[in-house]
Amino acid sequence: MKILQEFREFAVKGNAMDLAIGVIVGAAFQKIVTSLVNDIFMPLIGALMGGKDFSNLFIDLSFSDSATTLAEAKELSLPTLNYGMFLNEILSFAIIAVALFFLVKGMNRLRRMGERKKAA
Repeated sequence: MKILQEFREFAVKGNAMDLAIGVIVGAAFQKIVTSLVNDIFMPLIGALMGGKDFSNLFIDLSFSDSATTLAEAKELSLPTLNYGMFLNEILSFAIIAVALFFLVKGMNRLRRMGERKKAA
């Protein structure tokens, strides 16, 4: 019974709730960034590079040349190196990292302002 009471105290504390909210907001933000990369940035970059679809860039590791698209290669169960998808993920990571950098930078600025007000 004591474990249940300890868990209840932990769950009701602000830190646990803040963490839960952060995870939920983070998951939603990740979906937005994924859409931004896949639906906005990569088509623009692909258009600038001659109409390439980055999500379809792959290397057929079986070297059979029987598949011209990634969907065909997957349908034929060919081993592929999907470097286009990897480029998408790198761009997604970079966007999230920059957003988090500015979030932390803003939080630090607010904390310093609060410390200055307390000191004054």
